[in-house]
Amino acid sequence: MDELEQLVLTAGGIVVARVIQLKDKPDPRTYIGKGKVEEIKILAGTKNADIVVFDDDLSASQQRHLEDEFNCRVVDRTTLILDIFAQRAHSNEGKLQVELAQLNYLLPRLVGRGVELSRLGGGIGTRGPGETKLEVDRRRIRTRIGSLRSQLKKVAQTRNIQRKHRKKTSVTCVSLVGYTNAGKSTLLSLLTGADVFVEDKLFATLDSTTRRLALPNQQNILISDTVGFIHKLPHHLVAAFKSTLEEVREADLLLHIIDSSHPAMKDQIKAVYKVLDELESLEKPRIEVFNKIDKITSDELTNLKSQFTNGVFISAKDGVNVKELLERIENSIESRHVETTLLIPYNEGGLIARAHSEGIVLKLEYLDDKVKIKAKIPFNILGDFENYIMTEDRKQTTDRLKNHKVRG
Repeated sequence: MDELEQLVLTAGGIVVARVIQLKDKPDPRTYIGKGKVEEIKILAGTKNADIVVFDDDLSASQQRHLEDEFNCRVVDRTTLILDIFAQRAHSNEGKLQVELAQLNYLLPRLVGRGVELSRLGGGIGTRGPGETKLEVDRRRIRTRIGSLRSQLKKVAQTRNIQRKHRKKTSVTCVSLVGYTNAGKSTLLSLLTGADVFVEDKLFATLDSTTRRLALPNQQNILISDTVGFIHKLPHHLVAAFKSTLEEVREADLLLHIIDSSHPAMKDQIKAVYKVLDELESLEKPRIEVFNKIDKITSDELTNLKSQFTNGVFISAKDGVNVKELLERIENSIESRHVETTLLIPYNEGGLIARAHSEGIVLKLEYLDDKVKIKAKIPFNILGDFENYIMTEDRKQTTDRLKNHKVRG
């Protein structure tokens, strides 16, 4: 209920009262019992409420019956979240994704008035009532949904081209994931200097942002912010934001940003795991990053560290322990590399450049007709350098590559 209140505040509303009912199963007509309907009706009138918000999804008939009883608007959790997304989307892609989710949610909830007609027949074979307004509305919505899907398909194609280019250049991609308002955008701004909107509200940013980050060892990676997750994240949103959430599926490493100060922290972690599972990304390499340690006591921090021994504990706001986080990212990425020594002829300038841009060069030695490079090379491009691996390193490098493929 605290989270629902936060959602209402984020949407621009003011909460005047809360009502909770313990009930074995929802009433098929009004979701809540008759007594609660009467109680909320009186409360809404007393408080001059404009809207009654339910924390679960309502059917179209339940919503209609409740509005008749309360004499005011009734919205459910999904409608509320969609409204927030509509306010927060700024990029063209974000607006398309939100509109698609809204229309998919609205379509099965359209209810016709029966007698209202929008197009009358005017000729042979067309006489009669024609299409009702309900049918026209449904047809228009389906047409618009088709148009939105077509536009988002083009956006997805562009993203796929960008991802293929990243894979081809073997640039490591890291995605920030986490519950909404955990501090992902704040961390992205701190690490990369990205000019992204930051606010202490749910779903402050929706539009995916990707920036380049130079690690302390001078290796360049790409780091992406993603839409925040939440309990009962509407499936319409997951479907509409598919191209954005693909960033998570294609990432080499996930940084799971956790609000260590939130009283429902463990529930939020479970909610994130559930969405990652839906995205088939739960088994990806992941670093748990406990943010906002500036908001908890030293005893709470000690207890947290004892529970999550592999976590990194930071304050993105104050920049505390960010160096440790970067070292953990480095170590995780380096586990995907193999250290070897290469002898590359000068006329293979492209390979020499790739060793620098895609690998981690440790030592350089310029010989008469070749360059000797000691470097850490990503496993996925090691085959391109196979003919240039020094004899004494060849067996060890080949064995590590085989072991890596077996683990993969």
